[in-house]
Amino acid sequence: MAPRKRSRHGLGFLCCFGGSDLPEINLRDSHPLQYMEFSSPIPNPEELNVRFAELVDELDLTDKNREAVFALPPEKKWQIYCSKKKEQEDPNKLATSWPDYYIDRINSMAAMQSLYAFDEEEMEMRNQVVEDLKTALRTQPMRFVTRFIELEGLACLLNFLRSMDHATCESRIHTSLIGCVKALMNNSQGRAHVLAQPEAISTIAQSLRTENSKTKVAVLEILGAVCLVPGGHKKVLQAMLHYQVYAAERTRFQTLLNELDRSLGRYRDEVNLKTAIMSFINAVLNAGAGEDNLEFRLHLRYEFLMLGIQPVIDKLRQHENAILDKHLDFFEMVRNEDDLELARRFDMVHIDTKSASQMFELIHKKLKHTEAYPCLLSVLHHCLQMPYKRNGGYFQQWQLLDRILQQIVLQDERGTDPDLAPLENFNVKNIVNMLINENEVKQWRDQAEKFRKEHMELVSRLERKERECETKTLEKEEMMRTLNKMKDKLSRESQELRQARGQVAELVAQLSEISDPFPSSEVPLRKKRVPQPSHPLKSFNWVKLNEERVPGTVWNEIDDMQVFRILDLEDFEKMFSAYQRHQKELGSTEDIYLASRKVKELSVIDGRRAQNCIILLSKLKLSNEEIRQAVLKMDQQEDLAKDMLEQLLKFIPEKSDIDLLEEHKHEIERMARADRFLYEMSRIDHYQQRLQALFFKKKFQERLAEAKPKVEAILLASRELVRSKRLKQMLEVVLAIGNFMNKGQRGGAYGFRVASLNKIADTKSSIDRNISLLHYLIMILEKHFPDILNMPSELQHLPEAAKVNLAELEKEVGNLKRGLRAVEVELEYQRRQVREPNDKFVPVMSDFITVSSFSFSELEDQLNEARDKFAKALRHFGEHESKMQPDEFFGIFDSFLQAFSEARQDLEAMRRRKEEEERRARMEAMLKEQRERERWQRQRQVLAGSALEEGGEFDDLVSALRSGEVFDKDLCKLKRSRKRSGSQALEVTRERAMHRLNY
Repeated sequence: MAPRKRSRHGLGFLCCFGGSDLPEINLRDSHPLQYMEFSSPIPNPEELNVRFAELVDELDLTDKNREAVFALPPEKKWQIYCSKKKEQEDPNKLATSWPDYYIDRINSMAAMQSLYAFDEEEMEMRNQVVEDLKTALRTQPMRFVTRFIELEGLACLLNFLRSMDHATCESRIHTSLIGCVKALMNNSQGRAHVLAQPEAISTIAQSLRTENSKTKVAVLEILGAVCLVPGGHKKVLQAMLHYQVYAAERTRFQTLLNELDRSLGRYRDEVNLKTAIMSFINAVLNAGAGEDNLEFRLHLRYEFLMLGIQPVIDKLRQHENAILDKHLDFFEMVRNEDDLELARRFDMVHIDTKSASQMFELIHKKLKHTEAYPCLLSVLHHCLQMPYKRNGGYFQQWQLLDRILQQIVLQDERGTDPDLAPLENFNVKNIVNMLINENEVKQWRDQAEKFRKEHMELVSRLERKERECETKTLEKEEMMRTLNKMKDKLSRESQELRQARGQVAELVAQLSEISDPFPSSEVPLRKKRVPQPSHPLKSFNWVKLNEERVPGTVWNEIDDMQVFRILDLEDFEKMFSAYQRHQKELGSTEDIYLASRKVKELSVIDGRRAQNCIILLSKLKLSNEEIRQAVLKMDQQEDLAKDMLEQLLKFIPEKSDIDLLEEHKHEIERMARADRFLYEMSRIDHYQQRLQALFFKKKFQERLAEAKPKVEAILLASRELVRSKRLKQMLEVVLAIGNFMNKGQRGGAYGFRVASLNKIADTKSSIDRNISLLHYLIMILEKHFPDILNMPSELQHLPEAAKVNLAELEKEVGNLKRGLRAVEVELEYQRRQVREPNDKFVPVMSDFITVSSFSFSELEDQLNEARDKFAKALRHFGEHESKMQPDEFFGIFDSFLQAFSEARQDLEAMRRRKEEEERRARMEAMLKEQRERERWQRQRQVLAGSALEEGGEFDDLVSALRSGEVFDKDLCKLKRSRKRSGSQALEVTRERAMHRLNY
């Protein structure tokens, strides 16, 4: 949807601001014209007009005022001419009638301020000089202003503003200097000169850093009026960014919000300052790009909202000042209109921009079935990988992402940023076009690659077919040759077979004559004479076949002694020695041989397991003896942490390990670290059972503390549901509503399944889809049964009970029970053994069993009671005991209470919106009535001669901005816009919904 246009025609002020030309400005004469006697006779009309034209040219009047002045009668023209000439010829003003005088004096004041301390009288004299300059810039002829500009008078003023010491900054001189800049800008040439200076507006903004409220008001009025001048809005934003750095603000506009919320203790000064701030904020938001760019207004207003302007606005209404309230109303009316416009883009009534979940759901819904959805998922996926640590540069990375998104939203088609570009040389359009081109090139490349692959695949298929044909031909020829050979071989083997059969027959006959000296089951086995290695070797983990199973098998025909005569046993010993080496991988057999002579450690444990064991021991930072003593003493000194114990249980010596280690126990000093650790731990009686008991002891209280709240949650939640009177009353109301809505077989119910509670919100109103049956139920309760609304206070343990899985809880309690039983069995065993002096298993675990058994029995009793109460609760609500678990049952009520609470919040929000709309309507009516009164009270000056007494256009602009009249047309347009939108169906349904909320 295109942004809503809000063309303001010069923001409801003078028509000359509507074009691109700089507005013409009148000069103000601080001395009204007085009736005077003519000192010389009136010249003829032609000469009078020539003289009068010279005077008017010097006054830099607008075309409209020039026409009005020239329409004056000759007597009036001559009177004005004589008055001005007499003033110019006054000898007392000759020195002060040239800008040189003021520039020299101000430069001197700037240079001397840091050298001398001036008393109050001297400060007043200095201030009078600046005040005289301000008056001269307003009243002197045009040549004075031109000369002032040529002599770098503006640079003189700006330099003084930059170099002021603290005393001057807080004095009236500061205010008068700002007044001089304002007086200069009241002239078209002077204003153009100020706007042409790159740092002029930024220097003016620096004057906000003062405690003088009048100075702040003057600065804010200039900045606000510059926002309304063509080309001035962006300069003001740049000036505020400059002030952020100058005043070390955390964010832009921070000082303004602090001043808006601060109390000065002086009502008039406080109201004037806060009015100036609000008029400036409205000008910044609604001028420049804010006139017709919804995204810009939302972007800039978000800065103020994040600084907390909304609660400050609510507090400002306590001042009960009509002009201040006018600015506050305009801020809120434009904000509400923009919020409605944004909501309409998503077919919503309101979007809560403080709710991250709601904004995500809207974006998700908008992009779900579009090609941009994978990009959204990619953005979220990479956001998960962004840094989150509080220490470090994580904030700047998130700030970069924020600024990139801001620039994507705000930058126009020409690459221009309405706000100062947060990232330089970042042209969104160029980057998007580049991505489009890259995608097109990628598509062409993919297409070409696809064609190339298809072509190569086709060529490859043809080549494979040719090779297959050639191969098949060769195979056929080879098969024919092989077949002929097989025929010849078969004939020869047949002949040999006939000869062999005759020989076998003869042998059988001979064997039958010889008796068998041994039974088949008593075939003697050859005695093994296996060579012994010169030093221990690695073990080969095989399963040895029992000797009685060898006869009659293939093993009876195998003679491994022949193999020993072939093997290079010396080389084998070097290759598979049990001694570990500490060098890198060896290359040749010679390297292996040389390394075998440097053996230092013996290791028979699996390499990977030994390495993991060494890593664990290095983390423990305890010797084997210290670990052994900790196990015997049941870790009374807390040397073994729970996680270390859990890891130690993974390195319990197995029987195969113990057997291997026992074979080499005479070489214990040469064992590797892991081997020696496992060997020494295996010497502890029932090492595994001791370690398991110690681990169970350390984890028992933690596991008990995790299980107990779950049991209590089921118990308490079951009691609360059964005893809740408010829940029972609410079910009565729901049953009545359901029977009223349902007819036939679905009606006439005496009860309903509790799962039906969460289907109440699914029934939507036929008038407004935003109103559900749950909303209507709450309305009924508020009117007729208000006490039921406190139902959640009676069901406080439902959320915890809804998280409990009873099967897992019972399994955990069972594991605790079996663990205690295992400790008792080990305790009985240890009592029968002869204990070492440091063995503390029996006393420590006896005390543990005594205490833990009592604690566990309490838990078990509570669990039994919880089961009974839960079964009673199921029966209480007519549910099947065997078909519903606590997490499902309590989860139904927990979900209903959450939906119940959210629906109440929805209704409250609807009421607040309705009240706000009514308040805005009343305020608009009051503002309209006030404007009508002011319009009748204002009297236009009829005499054309009064044109010389009117204020300049910049003064008028400041005055209109201060009073809020500059926004009058916007107020009317917003009102008409809201009236038009009120005729739409969406607004009609909202009004109907709000009507029903009132009953």
